[in-house]
Amino acid sequence: MKKILFLLGLVTAFSFSVNAQQNQKITILHTNDFHSHLQGFAPESEYTPFVTNDDKTVGGFSRIATVIKREKRTNEEGTLVVDAGDCMMGTLFHTMELYTGFQFQLMKKAGYDIVAVGNHDFDFGPVRYARTVSVAASEGEIPVLLLSNVITSQVDSADDTFEELYKNGLLKQYNIIEKNGVRIGVFSLMGDDAEESAPYSVPVRFSPIVSAARKITRDLKNLKCDIIVCLSHSGVTKGKDGKWTGEDVELAEKVKGIDLIISGHTHTTLREPITVNGVTIVQAGSNGRYVGKVELQWDGTAASFDSYELIPVNDSIKGDAEIQSLIDAQEKKVNAQILKPLGIEYSEAVASASFPLTCDEYGDVASSNLGAFVSDAIYDYVNTMGSGTDIAMTAAGVIRDPIMPGTQSVADLFRVMSLGSGNDPVPGYPLAQVWVKGIELKRIAEILIMASASTPSNFCFYSHLKVTYDPDKGLFKKVTKLELTDNDGNVTVIDTSKGNKKLYSIVANAYMLEFVGIIKKKSFGLINVIPKDENGKAVKDMQNAVIDFDEARPGVQEGKEWLALIYFLQHKNGGNIGSGATIPQYYKEPALSLVKAAK
Repeated sequence: MKKILFLLGLVTAFSFSVNAQQNQKITILHTNDFHSHLQGFAPESEYTPFVTNDDKTVGGFSRIATVIKREKRTNEEGTLVVDAGDCMMGTLFHTMELYTGFQFQLMKKAGYDIVAVGNHDFDFGPVRYARTVSVAASEGEIPVLLLSNVITSQVDSADDTFEELYKNGLLKQYNIIEKNGVRIGVFSLMGDDAEESAPYSVPVRFSPIVSAARKITRDLKNLKCDIIVCLSHSGVTKGKDGKWTGEDVELAEKVKGIDLIISGHTHTTLREPITVNGVTIVQAGSNGRYVGKVELQWDGTAASFDSYELIPVNDSIKGDAEIQSLIDAQEKKVNAQILKPLGIEYSEAVASASFPLTCDEYGDVASSNLGAFVSDAIYDYVNTMGSGTDIAMTAAGVIRDPIMPGTQSVADLFRVMSLGSGNDPVPGYPLAQVWVKGIELKRIAEILIMASASTPSNFCFYSHLKVTYDPDKGLFKKVTKLELTDNDGNVTVIDTSKGNKKLYSIVANAYMLEFVGIIKKKSFGLINVIPKDENGKAVKDMQNAVIDFDEARPGVQEGKEWLALIYFLQHKNGGNIGSGATIPQYYKEPALSLVKAAK
């Protein structure tokens, strides 16, 4: 009798266990490409996290924290919160991460479970990323960090500290988390385009996402995961035929076993999910404008898609007080340690804009008024405070945020050109200068036109140079005319024949000018450009081309792109900045620097 009762007990317990896992709702909240946008925008001067319905700002991390807490109240035990990569790099807040690891701690406090690694996490190199993670973990609890298709070097010690993150469990290839009795396996990938956008990750590399996903999906199935979620920092885009394409679409087509792909990298706002071979793909735009919400149903044997929505993060949401107080305290540290030495403050007004300035690299990038504004600002900055130049250049890929109508603060303008670092404590890419011949200038324009056709982030904006081209002409023969405008407005046609030995100076950020030095390699030897100094001597190390903005002081006093915006507006407003200064109306519809030849 006791044996019968014991067996009945086992059956009852087993039945209860199975029933407990049947018909479970799993809620997954997700963000991607947040880029350290902790304060709402734009402009930040209008952001009021504790007052609702009084402004048009979007985003803000204290608002996101409110959304997470609100959603968890309806399904506390069944909610998973994740980020699909590039959570850092994009505002003045990221400048402190190396020393404080603040954002990872903040994300954990807000309720994030898992954060994927994105390409911009490597902007300062793998050693500095490893230090940021280690500092964050030493100060408090952080989310699980994932990167599944990483390849580290066995001979180069430059990624040893990065490898230690895996050994210490601070970075993982996958994570299995249980929600409502359902085992969810989560892994993350970095796609080809993201890898190309992470030049400072070397010697860290990344294996192809399809083969990596196949292997890890099998592993997670063997570990008895009920649901498999991929955080893919690879992306989706819409083709000219109106159909969705991209690396994550290919991933869904070729890999079996994934239930949900949470996409990132392309900053795509998917208001409806994409379904490919039964796999659901979602992405929530960028910069914290939305929190995505996916609901899945688990019936005990399989997961099914239930619903999806993008939750707008706007002024209808009151920010979380605890999270906002931590952000405010961090802003004070940014002021004290980063901005005070420059004589400026985070919320200091610089100028007002009466119209939007935008740069959409996936839209009509050629007509961007923001690209024209930035390149002119760099030109003016170098010619009024630096060594002077004939031409200034900037690429669409380094323009990160629009300028929206309203008062623009130091923080707002930094967000526009927020990438990179130099050899001093001031954040941002340093400006560098090289000289080239007329024929080489034509070659640069040719290769950039070709490169931007497949990668819009390579589209180049020129200041004081007009490039006329014929898209129907053959390879490296598209540029038909180059016209240079001097400071007095005089226009001359540049002689691009081999016999013209005159040198023309170009200024751009040091990262972009490195591209000039490897054009021969990029064009498989078909095009060669030799960057030179003002005396015509070849420049082999672009660090030697960085402009010194104060030669009277020891060392190199670097100029930065975002500082160029501030000084340009000061110059345009009679030496003043503040709420009374304005962005010139000219930039509402400026002249284009790249134009098609008339037929």
